[in-house]
Amino acid sequence: METRQKAPIGRPRGFDTEEALERAMRVFWEQGYEGASLTDLTNAMGITRTSMYAAFGNKEDLFRKALDRYTEGPASYGVRATREPTTREVATAFLNGSVRATTQPGCPAGCLGVQGALAVGEPGRTARDALVIWRDEGITLLRDRFRQAVDEGDLPPDLDPALLARYLMTLANGIAVQAAGGATREDLQLVADMALRSWPSAGAQQTAP
Repeated sequence: METRQKAPIGRPRGFDTEEALERAMRVFWEQGYEGASLTDLTNAMGITRTSMYAAFGNKEDLFRKALDRYTEGPASYGVRATREPTTREVATAFLNGSVRATTQPGCPAGCLGVQGALAVGEPGRTARDALVIWRDEGITLLRDRFRQAVDEGDLPPDLDPALLARYLMTLANGIAVQAAGGATREDLQLVADMALRSWPSAGAQQTAP
């Protein structure tokens, strides 16, 4: 008597979601939110649109997940920098990390968080707003660390921690833009080194570096 084989219950996803998300992150990083079409994304991820929607949601959802992955990966130097014992070491780790991350061999030049959605139309507003929040969170992280440094005497008591945090973030963002425009790691490291030479010390009475 011939037996019939039972069909499997449910279908396995059939692809590595982490690898697919990594590839999507790189597409957004290189092409920006609006520049990355669904075809670009699914081709890079090696999946169909149906599979993308099922695993990651729509394009906006995928972008947010890709940004989270970027934060935990290439941009993780930011959080690590704030754990340094002095603010000079914080600034050094932050700017050096920015130089390395934006000129990393085998990766797109620049920063996903800076140029991912700077110039977008109405369809890209959600992505642009997400990146504004992302950059503001970075400034807040630095500001809180610098407030601590003022309290501990590592920075001048009259220094504005929020202004210093925005100054450092502006330098890092500028490095990212220059990297995207083709500046070399060596040249950008010289820029970072120059900025660090004017970093405020506890004995200085000033409001900005």
